[in-house]
Amino acid sequence: METVPWLPGEVPRWAFMWAIAVAMFAILKWLSFRWAKGTEASSPRKAAYLFLWPGMDADAFLRGVAKKAPTASEWTAAALKTALGIGLLLASRAFDPPMVRGWIAMVGIIFLLHFGSFHLLSCFWRSRGINAVPLMNRPMAATSVSAFWGKHWNIAFRDLTHRMVFKPVLRRWGSAAALMSGFLFSGVIHELAITVPAGGGYGGPMIFFTLQGLAALAERTKPGKRLGLGKGARGWTFTQGLLLLTVALLFPPPFVLRIINPFFDYLHELAF
Repeated sequence: METVPWLPGEVPRWAFMWAIAVAMFAILKWLSFRWAKGTEASSPRKAAYLFLWPGMDADAFLRGVAKKAPTASEWTAAALKTALGIGLLLASRAFDPPMVRGWIAMVGIIFLLHFGSFHLLSCFWRSRGINAVPLMNRPMAATSVSAFWGKHWNIAFRDLTHRMVFKPVLRRWGSAAALMSGFLFSGVIHELAITVPAGGGYGGPMIFFTLQGLAALAERTKPGKRLGLGKGARGWTFTQGLLLLTVALLFPPPFVLRIINPFFDYLHELAF
């Protein structure tokens, strides 16, 4: 198991990655709470937002009211996605090629957390009247790059980026600069959480998000509109194809081999 060479002691790279991710999440979560207007919310509700909900829209959680309670089918879908995530994590151990094993494990953790457990939490809070919308909104249905990142994928991060980066830049330099600033901010955050602890693959996440930002700008141009890059079947193909072709930049081999696989090897040793 690789450790971080420039840290005192023998700190595994995966432990360093989780420490960075948790620290960044805690800081950003606290900022979202401090910016909220719902100061009249009860202490239990504030604590629930801070510790029992991964979203970043504090006003919606603290002050909002759920439009409708989740249906039985939604509960079932969230539970099935959670189970699928667990199944993928268990199945990943059966694959010998390290890169294949690592990618299956990564998909598993995304289904277990973002698509599954977080959706179950959303159902739980909305069943109690709290406005906690699911953080994932059918990303595979997105027909434009802008919609994928703005409406479909990890709405928690979208909410925070919109408040911290997009709106301030928009007021000063306009929509194009604001859009690219949001993607570049995402690149920096992911470099810190992925390539720094992995000790390799530097620049991959930044290039990934830069390409996403440029694609979002391209689909708004006259040529992009004529080509249909931002809507319909062509927009879907453009959006999903770009993601498929570039996602390896976001999760470079050093991250998969030095962090993901050792982390799940460690969990396997604990369990068995």
